[in-house]
This record gives sequence, C-alpha cells and structure tokens, in this order.
Amino acid sequence: MPFPYKDLREYITDLESAGELIRITEIVSAELEITEITDRISKAPDSQNKALLFENVEGYEMPVLINQMGSHKRMQMALGVQQYDQIADRIREFIKPEVPEAMSDKIAKLFKLAEARNFLPKTVTKAACQEVVLKPEDAQPMLDKLPILKCWPEDGGPFITLTSVLTKDPDSLGSGRNVGMYRLQKFDNVTTGMHWHKHHDGAQNFRKSLKRVKENGRESLRMEMAIAIGTDPVVAYAGTAPLPAAIDEMILAGMIRNKAVELVQCKTIDIQVPATAEIVLEGYLDLEEEPVTEGPFGDHTGFYSLADKYPLFHLTALTHRKNPIYATTIVGIPPQEDCYLGKATERIFLPLLQMICPEIVDMDLPWDGVFHNCALIKIDKQYAGHAQKVMNTIWGTGQMAWTKYIVVFDKEVDIHNYNEAAMHAFGNTDPQRDIMFSKGPLDILDHAAPIMGYGSKAGFDATKKWADEGFTREWPGLITMSDEVKARVDQKWAKLGL
Repeated sequence: MPFPYKDLREYITDLESAGELIRITEIVSAELEITEITDRISKAPDSQNKALLFENVEGYEMPVLINQMGSHKRMQMALGVQQYDQIADRIREFIKPEVPEAMSDKIAKLFKLAEARNFLPKTVTKAACQEVVLKPEDAQPMLDKLPILKCWPEDGGPFITLTSVLTKDPDSLGSGRNVGMYRLQKFDNVTTGMHWHKHHDGAQNFRKSLKRVKENGRESLRMEMAIAIGTDPVVAYAGTAPLPAAIDEMILAGMIRNKAVELVQCKTIDIQVPATAEIVLEGYLDLEEEPVTEGPFGDHTGFYSLADKYPLFHLTALTHRKNPIYATTIVGIPPQEDCYLGKATERIFLPLLQMICPEIVDMDLPWDGVFHNCALIKIDKQYAGHAQKVMNTIWGTGQMAWTKYIVVFDKEVDIHNYNEAAMHAFGNTDPQRDIMFSKGPLDILDHAAPIMGYGSKAGFDATKKWADEGFTREWPGLITMSDEVKARVDQKWAKLGL
C-alpha cells in the first residue's frame, strides 16, 4: 500500500500484507485479558511481536486494534520510512539557518517553502468519521458501545488511551490548535476524566480558559474539546511529539506524510478533527465544575500513577465510521508500544536539540529509563566543563527539562551500545568530581520526587578529563586491536572453525 496511509484501515491492510498483524477470533474480555495477551506479545522476540486485531471482544460488536506501532518495523511503516533518521534529515533541511547566496540556492529555498505550505491541514465538508452521529438526547449507548480496556488490576476503571485530544489556545490569534495524547477514564455513558499533566499544552489551554472566566465573568463557561480515536498512524504519532505550543501537530503530520491532513468541523462544537478517524468524541469541560477523582492507572513507568483530581469531560456527541475499529494501547513495564513511539521521537527531534546545543553529536533515551528518567548524550568536547554546560542546556530545553539523570560521553563512545556506555560511565567518573546536582521541575509521574513535579536531578560527566579540569595524571588508552590484525584474522576466521 503506498504511503501515506489515507486512514487506519489502509495501514491495517499493509500490516497484514507484511505479516505484521494477527487476527484473533477467540472471545476475549476487555477487562485485563487483552492487556495480558498484548503484554506477552510486546515482550516476545521480534518474530512473534505483532499488531493484534481482536475481532470478538466479549459484550461488544467493535473490534480492538492494539500494538499497531509496537516494534521498530511497524513504527517505521507507520511513518513511511526505513530509518527514523530519514525524517530527522528532512527536518534538518527545513531548519537550516544559512541564508542562500547563489541564485540557484535561493530558488531551491523557495521550492522548500512552497513544499512546506503543502503540509498545512485542509478542511473538508464530508468525512468518514461522521457516517454515524450519536448524541446524549438519543438515549443510545455512546461510550458504552466502545470496548474500552481496563488494563491493570488496580486501575480505577476502564481507560481510553490511544487518543488525539484536540483543544484550542483561547489567547491565540490563529487556529490555536493543539493535539496531545492524554488518557480518559470512563465514568459512565457520557462522561470521562480528562487526565493531563500541568506541564502539557492541553492543561495550559485549560488554565487559560479558567483565567478568562475569572477575568471576563460568564463569557464562556465551557472549554470545548474533541478526542479522535483510530486516526491514521502519523496523526496518532504527531500527538505525542514534543513540539512547542505554537506549532500545530497537524503540520508536523503533514510534513511526515508529505500530504496535508484533512480535517472536518465537529457536529456540536467549534473544533476540527481528522476526517478519516474511526471514532470522535465531541464535548466540553465545565469551567465552574469541581474536578473529579481519576485513577489510579498502571503507567509507562512500570508503576501505578496515583489517583488525583482532574476535570470532567462531558460528551455532546459521539461520531464514528460505519463498522468502526477501536484503536487502543497499553502502557506498563517496558517494552510496550509507547517505547517505539518514544524512540521515534528521540531520532526525529535530535536536530532540534542540536540547533540549541550544536556540540551534541547524538543522544539515546533508554526505554528502561522511561525516557524522562535518563538521557545518554554524546558530545564533541571542546573545553573544560563542556559536559556540565550541555547538562544545563538540556535541563533548560522544553520537555527535556524533566530529565532526571543525564550521562555525557565523548564522541567516540557508542551510546546505543549500553554495555560500552556503561563501561565508560562507570570507568571514567569520580563520584565527587563528576556528579553535578541540580533542582527543578520533574515529570509528574516521578513517584520518587519529594514533591510532585519537583525535585533533584543529577548529571554524570563520563568524558575523558583534561588538565584544565584538574586532572594531572595520564589518561589511559582504550584497549583495541589494530586494523591490520583484524583484517588478517578476517581472512582466516572461517578456516579457524570457531
């Protein structure tokens, strides 16, 4: 199937053709059973790790798709690339700071700008996601018809997880659109919790809306929002991307797809949603309503995030395609599907980090460090204290600010080889000299922090130490074999019978 995928269904067809999808016809329960099956598949060898389409979910007519991006192969299929760095290279082309001097370069730059305009989302008037329209006054199953999973035994209830949550910045002069992936705990047929952390753009839009109510009285008591479920995979990924608040995730999706995302106006609220989504929830948050208890929830840290207070989402409509597919995901002890989403982000957004800190050669965010707990950074060290400078830059940059542990290496180290990285980290550091402590914001899910969202961080300088840094001893050389001997042994290797 040619990329980009028009919708989730084209992607499913391609997965099946590639041997990356298993259809399960056995009756299974949305309560815990699908999670247990998927967890086993997620941790299986690559040859067994597949996307799963549960076609017979107990008590529901709707099939469930899960683990659709839960491997590097499927993640790369979803993004239409063979390597994540292909997207990173395209981003580098668009953010090149040089001003072209030659006429040919100027013409090329104009074509690049014209290409960028093709990424802007397009509005359509008729959409597959609105083939069926349900409203609360219809007295029909709405959320009750969705096979929403209860993922883990101590979860507070069933949770909608693989979402594209669309909100607006009330202070924006443009579209103000923001797309994020936030979970929603189902409470009944027409209400859910709206879980977002205070650092997220959706939560920022909510605070801005609350501020407007306080300043302007009863101008508007509702914050409208929509949740798209079962979008094409690029749109789903875009909602997880760590973009600045002013950048529309639908433009990023258009750039990755090389084709604009089509949006359609919702039926009951002033929000546009992806036109080819399987399911759309339309609704609002009541700005005068007290928050409700949401959670606990088995999270991507491998631990349960605790119950807390969040806004209550009210449905004004549920629209869907005929015979919709319910797309979802689970999180828990790595590896899970979110690990591959995170690895894609690590590679795709490296160029943006390098714009801010060009001495960074590469980075690795180990998924066992659940991304915000650990970052391995490779630099081209130029002066004493360079590693510490990089640490402070990272702690001041966007969502990298939540990184609890940073380990900085020389450019010769393969930081993606964790054995090699560990050897240098443990061998090249003196605890008193090379560990730098800092304080600042942490991820809300960091349960070890003394205060929610705030605590200490540590940076480890695993680079070779210079005399300028007070190291007056000779730094030992790394044990390596000569290229000449390697070449001779390469020729003899098969004859050795080893």
